[in-house]
Amino acid sequence: MSATSDIARDTGVPPRESWPEPPPRTDAADALTDVVLTTFRLHGRLMEVAQELAASGGLTAAWWQVLGGVLDQPRSVAEIGRRMGVTRQGVRRVADLLVERGLAEYRPNPSHRRAKLLACTDAGYWAIRRIALVQRPWASRIGTEVGVDELRGALATMERLVVVLEADRAILDEE
Repeated sequence: MSATSDIARDTGVPPRESWPEPPPRTDAADALTDVVLTTFRLHGRLMEVAQELAASGGLTAAWWQVLGGVLDQPRSVAEIGRRMGVTRQGVRRVADLLVERGLAEYRPNPSHRRAKLLACTDAGYWAIRRIALVQRPWASRIGTEVGVDELRGALATMERLVVVLEADRAILDEE
């Protein structure tokens, strides 16, 4: 027996000839796959830009994201995570760093004794203002290049995908 067969057997991978055939491809599945792959590429580029823009305020992209979740009002870590689409644990780590650096503070939560609210401090607002000084011209330049109507159409499609994916997730969670 070869080393490759031993590895396959040890990992539970059956021989290729016994693999089931996947369902047939559809135009809709191909289009969604193209959207997903392009979204991965777009996400990577946007994160690079976010890091560059955030640096002008002395932040990282992750710090900017969490502070962005509390600019209008204090929120719990769980609320920030839901709004921003990130895990509560990830938000907690960043929130603790922001508090440690004086960019945010924890406040009592009148509706929940243990889940404190994260709020932006003046230093946090100042960091965000410094980012806005470079982010707004960048967004205007890129937005003008792509076009308002095209961007609004893309946003509508993205929002629809989020709704469908969240509904599908609920179905999978029930199974």
